[in-house]
Amino acid sequence: MSAEDHVVRASEMKAALAPHFYLSPEVFRLETERIFHHQWFVAGRTEQLPARGSVLQVEVAGESVIVVRGRDDALAAFYNVCRHRGSQLVRGKPLPDASDPAAVNSGRAGAAIVCPYHAWSYHLDGSLRAAPFVQFDAHCPKENFSLVPVALETWGGFVFLNLSTGSPPPFEEQLVKVKHMLGRYPFAQMRRGAQLVYDVAANWKVLMENYNECYHCGPAHPELCALVPAFREMGGAGLAWEDGIPHRTGAWTFTASGTSTRAPFPGLSESERTHHKGEIVYPNLLLSAAAEHVAAFTLWPRGPDCTRIACEFLFHESETARPGFDPSDAVDFWDVVNRQDWRICEGVQAGMRSRGFRGAFYAPMEDPSLDIRRYLEAHLGDLSAIR
Repeated sequence: MSAEDHVVRASEMKAALAPHFYLSPEVFRLETERIFHHQWFVAGRTEQLPARGSVLQVEVAGESVIVVRGRDDALAAFYNVCRHRGSQLVRGKPLPDASDPAAVNSGRAGAAIVCPYHAWSYHLDGSLRAAPFVQFDAHCPKENFSLVPVALETWGGFVFLNLSTGSPPPFEEQLVKVKHMLGRYPFAQMRRGAQLVYDVAANWKVLMENYNECYHCGPAHPELCALVPAFREMGGAGLAWEDGIPHRTGAWTFTASGTSTRAPFPGLSESERTHHKGEIVYPNLLLSAAAEHVAAFTLWPRGPDCTRIACEFLFHESETARPGFDPSDAVDFWDVVNRQDWRICEGVQAGMRSRGFRGAFYAPMEDPSLDIRRYLEAHLGDLSAIR
């Protein structure tokens, strides 16, 4: 089929979301309430909590949460708030830290979490341990002052949090697609080899839409398209993500050379050993899977026009344990591609603030970007009623 066969009529384009969905603080507050604080949100990797007493501090759309590894090796999460006067228990920069991208662990609490204000202390399971000069009794028992829990689940080494005030939605529902698409990749046996953190001046949905289409790949990503020519052919139309996207002849992974000294993940299909695959776990995890590493992007919305992005490079534990392990071939290539994407996304965000902006459109090859509209409709309701 020729490229001309994929030329589309302008009348086939579909309207994108209205500008206020990317610019409005009110819309962002609604998304925070109904999506970021209601759906399962990826907060990190289990390896960031390597031992009993390890504590991970994160901020989920304005809410500070601590994740703790307890006595029984189990993970638990709590709001980062002392039950006495409301002081934050763990102070410092929440992860991911854009000023120090290499930082992956928050720290250790030891045997207890101690409030820095009045030294109220809590066991690692969140129960109150002691309160100086305060005596509790049957009328006011210690049990009334446990830390407020946050629901926590894990999958493939990822830690998911849910800040719902009621019962959270079923965790497995958010994993159906990724398990289908990437079920043979050994996520639980992967370990971080590196991390890049970026602050991007764009709405989180702009980043999601950009990830979901390759119409932009030809103009924006020359290095990427030299590695995966299918990304620039026919405007990025007809990409068979179910089977994966083939690399150029002789290439099989996401590095500048298209090769690596690292072995492919065990258990992959023949196609997966030479093709690139990707999937989204809404609302904030983007997975780009090569044969021997995965680039895992977590989005941390910080406002209607600012998103922090952690790009974590995951390799099989047998590779990260090898003497002289060096992930720079993958990291350097991805950093080039990432910065090209962020630059484009920031240009979109800036353009939408213009009085000359009259609304955006999706060409048919961008249809996957409509996923974000469907996702919002499922959680926000009638979008036409939101102003």
